[in-house]
Order: sequence, then structure tokens, then C-alpha cells
Amino acid sequence: MEIKELIQMSLAEDIGSGDVTTEAIVDVKQQGIAEIRAKQSLVVAGMDVARLTFKEVDPDLQFFPEVKDGECVPMGTVLATTKGSVKHLLAAERVVLNFLQRLSGIATWTTRFVDAVRETKTKILDTRKTTPGWRTLEKYAVRIGGGNNHRVGLFDRYLVKGNHIQIAGSIKEALQRVLAHKKPGLLVELEVRNLTELKEGLSFPVDIIMCDNFSLENLRQAKMLVKGKVLLEASGGVSLENVAMVAATGVDFISVGALTHSAPAADIHMTLRLA
Repeated sequence: MEIKELIQMSLAEDIGSGDVTTEAIVDVKQQGIAEIRAKQSLVVAGMDVARLTFKEVDPDLQFFPEVKDGECVPMGTVLATTKGSVKHLLAAERVVLNFLQRLSGIATWTTRFVDAVRETKTKILDTRKTTPGWRTLEKYAVRIGGGNNHRVGLFDRYLVKGNHIQIAGSIKEALQRVLAHKKPGLLVELEVRNLTELKEGLSFPVDIIMCDNFSLENLRQAKMLVKGKVLLEASGGVSLENVAMVAATGVDFISVGALTHSAPAADIHMTLRLA
């Protein structure tokens, strides 16, 4: 989904036929100043989306960012100031905060995983476990937090998983079909559940092997078996508590669905005063 379309949909969902409370209380001519402030330390993400949201409500609203995406800021930092119609500032408030809280939360959460493996060469990846319609933004927030994107969707990488293998009848048959179908420029990745399947996958020209729910010992054995022929990805059951141990096995990538499906929203609020 395009960002502008998502913004428009979000505003329509929230405002509906009109902000009845503001219409009852606020004079349409009243001008105000809104201040967006971090109530916790966080990694900022979503400033441009916030600006676009304010402008979608009212092109005359003036948006003054005080920080940039990717900055790590302490609690109390003013992220942005917006000036203009009080009515329109209030109309945009919740949607702006939803974007900033969600995206800054993902960026902040991702940074914690990245920091945990900083002493290794392992890269932290996201997954397709994203909020419907938000994938582009959520994967952007992962990058802002120092992580890397796995495939965007079903179209930009071959990933042979358990269901594909079951339908095809074997790893061999599944990979033969993929390689016969392969489009230029797309990586081929194989998900395996044990070392036996990994050994079978090494007989084919795959780019990456994903080790699904491997023990730490099996990950170490997998690293020795591949001998640098393919890249190794660890997936399944990864948390902040164990991600450093997983990285220490020498895998190239660790994919973490929690970056997007379990990131806590950042605590950000907006206060408004009359101009």
C-alpha cells in the first residue's frame, strides 16, 4: 500500500464524518501550537510520515521537526512542533501519534537486538510478520533501527519451506522445480528442520539455508557443514535473551519476527496550546 493511501485511510477511519467534540468546543479560527515529545528514550522513526499526515489534514499546517529518523533521543526530547488551526491539529493528533509510536517502537526494539549482536558479524533480519498495509513502513523502521530486511513479499525471493517440500514430495523435487522456474536476480533460500535436510540442500545451488528452530549445537554443526558454500540463517524462538548466543554460532543472519509483531509502541505524546 502506498504511504499516502495509508495515511488517507487512517484519517478517514479516525475522523469519519467529523470530530464532533472539537466542532462543539473549538472556534474554527483558533490557531495553536502542538508539541510532540518523547516520554521515554527511543530511536526516532516516522517523522516524514508525521509531516505528511499533518499536511493531508491541512496543507497550511506548519511542521517543524526537531530531530531526524534514526536519532536516539532521551526521554523528554521534543520531536517536532506544528503550528496552525487548532481544529486541524486535533484532527491529525491520534493518527500522527499512531504512526510515530508504532514506527519508533519498532526502530527502538530493533536496535536492542542489533546491539546484542554487535560484537559479531551476524545481521538481524525482519520477516513478513507485519501489520497488513503497514509493511513498507514497518520494514523501513527496522532499517532505521539498524536491522536488515528479509524478502519484502512472496515476489522477490524464492523461499522453499516445509509446505512446499510436502507438496512437491521432497527437498530435491521442490528445488528442482524452483531452479527450473528461476527468474534472474532472485535469491533461492531453503528452510530446513534438521542437519539431514541441510546436507541434502547443499547438493543444490541455493544461496541461503534457513535453519528453523535449530539448537545452538546444531547451528554450530551447520556452520561447519556448509564450509562457506552458502549463507546460513537462524530462525525460530529468537529473543533478546538468546540472540547473542545464536549469533555466536557464526550464522550470517538471524531472522526475528518479533521485530515487527511484538515491538512495544514507543511512548510519545502531543500537547497543544493556543497561539
